[in-house]
Amino acid sequence: MASTSTSSTVSPLSRLNFPLMSFKRRTNSQNHMTIPSTSIHFHLHNKLAISHSCSSISRFRPDGFSVYSLPVDHDQFEDPTNSLSSDHSTQEQLEVQSSMWNWEGYSIRYQYSGSSGPALVLVHGFGANSDHWRKNIPVLATSHRVYSIDLIGYGYSDKPNPRDFGDKPFYTFETWGAQLNQFCKDVVKDQAFFICNSIGGLVGLQAAVTEPQICKGMILLNISLRMLHIKKQPLLGRPLIKSFQNLLRNTGLGKIFFKTVATSESVRSILCQCYNDTSQVTEELVQKILQPGLEPGAVDVFLEFICYSEGPLPEELLPQVKCPVLIAWGDKDPWEPIELGRAYENFDCVEDFVVLPNIGHCPQDEAPHLVNPLVQSFVARHATPPASESKAS
Repeated sequence: MASTSTSSTVSPLSRLNFPLMSFKRRTNSQNHMTIPSTSIHFHLHNKLAISHSCSSISRFRPDGFSVYSLPVDHDQFEDPTNSLSSDHSTQEQLEVQSSMWNWEGYSIRYQYSGSSGPALVLVHGFGANSDHWRKNIPVLATSHRVYSIDLIGYGYSDKPNPRDFGDKPFYTFETWGAQLNQFCKDVVKDQAFFICNSIGGLVGLQAAVTEPQICKGMILLNISLRMLHIKKQPLLGRPLIKSFQNLLRNTGLGKIFFKTVATSESVRSILCQCYNDTSQVTEELVQKILQPGLEPGAVDVFLEFICYSEGPLPEELLPQVKCPVLIAWGDKDPWEPIELGRAYENFDCVEDFVVLPNIGHCPQDEAPHLVNPLVQSFVARHATPPASESKAS
């Protein structure tokens, strides 16, 4: 396990974000609980799709680009009128530390906080990183052992060139799922609950299917529908899409395209597309999203993933999952329509479906004061008490 640790103020990196609202218990379709909405201002993170000048390509949006974090006073997220607000909101925030872990010879960045309680592993979306959970880690750490990880290729983790692996794709959900499971074995050293956003949800599902003994339960926040997957494209359009992806990946056009996206203007435009409250798109946020995407290797990872049209779909993995799953969805998500997401509540493993009114794609960052208690409640329902406590009771 890695050694070095730094302060809790996470460095610039990608993130994702959005709001939350009504809660439906799957076991009783009549049982509705509405979480009151609050007008709260956050500096969000998000993914990249494309600037207005390339609006036709912005449909790559489901797997967007980077999103970053920004130091924030967590007290502002607490709504005193919200009965679900955490009791820990008045407690002193715990320090969040950063460390590196060696996985398969690659250096992987992760953050952690908390010394007791069930283990939580927070998994970011495309282009984001563990900083995306900066508003969640200190709060959840008051009663949990919390870890957030930079998937390989993102954040401050290594970004191996995908061409070094020949014709075999490297940046796949199988790769990231294996990374997540090994992280639980090497670093967490325990079973864990996975809290996932966007494509991070596919990572969590893949990990849970591959080694079901590790994941105790999972929350999926606006999971990626993977609308560009080959199986979701019309037969006649598949050759054209494949040709265009090859053009991006194997010619200079891809790097030109990336350069049009990796500017302050484009990042701001993209963020304003996907955030319901565009006032949260500040210059500070824009720079925190932009700078990590300019690091060596980031362009190759970006192009590799937007050309990744195969691998598993959520609807293929959910039937294989053995642990309980809760799905939460921002109803203003322009990339992953809630109308399509609702179909996932019908799988046996999905016990709850939470609607997040007036929230976009990344609820954990836009509405942490709502997501944090949702996580705490879910974990409390499914955490197994220590053997000593069981015997005592």
